[in-house]
Amino acid sequence: MLIKPLLQNGALLADIHAASNGGDRLHVWWLGQSGFLLKCAGEFLLLDPYLSDSLSKKYARTDKPHVRMTDLVILPHKLDMVGVATSSHQHTDHFDEDTLRPLCQANGHLKVVLPEATVSQARRRLPDTSIEFVSLNDGQTVHVEGWEFTGVAAAHNLVERDDQGRCQFLGFIIRRNGLTIYHSGDTLWHDGLIEPLRNARCDLMLLPINGHKPERRVAGNLNGTEAAALAKACGAGLVVPCHYEMFKFNTETTDEFVAACERLGQPII
Repeated sequence: MLIKPLLQNGALLADIHAASNGGDRLHVWWLGQSGFLLKCAGEFLLLDPYLSDSLSKKYARTDKPHVRMTDLVILPHKLDMVGVATSSHQHTDHFDEDTLRPLCQANGHLKVVLPEATVSQARRRLPDTSIEFVSLNDGQTVHVEGWEFTGVAAAHNLVERDDQGRCQFLGFIIRRNGLTIYHSGDTLWHDGLIEPLRNARCDLMLLPINGHKPERRVAGNLNGTEAAALAKACGAGLVVPCHYEMFKFNTETTDEFVAACERLGQPII
């Protein structure tokens, strides 16, 4: 039986629209996997949305079925208030044509912030839309519709660069109205994380906890202990786990993460 989201469809939309537009408030909704919706000062940002069953369909008749654990929280075309999204890399649960295409159609125009190294592939995957791709690399900053994005190299499983030295996988430090959020995308711990994140003084970190198990035959992520330790090491105000309870073959519980945060004195929600 599928896990039912706490808020779904119309109830979720009602909660989103009822949330305060005050500039000193940040509202965050987890949409499953690494997808989040942010609202700040009345403006919206979608982080790495996966709002379809495209992977379950793609792998249904293979030896690595992507069996969904949690019900779809909302159809992408319902989020017609969102004009900016991110894609940390080109894996489909972070760049999903079946999410981005209807999202763009519903909004008339969509800007997607993504690694410069992946723009050509993104255009090949979505040649028939009006999506505007806004690119950056690690250490670079761009401003999009009032949101500030700084790229941070991610290791999935390695920090991979193209022949021009551009990162294939990124996390994003995001700023608006004096608030700072870090969305890691998919990453393992690597030496390049601590300095930029500690300097950023993040109010909120959004980190994966599904871990790295080679027998799953997919690239890995931080586990619960590592996610808690990273947040603590970087002085995060709060940390929220993600990238679990989407696919049965690639998940973990939150138990390890919660226990590690409690042991380290790292605030969580």
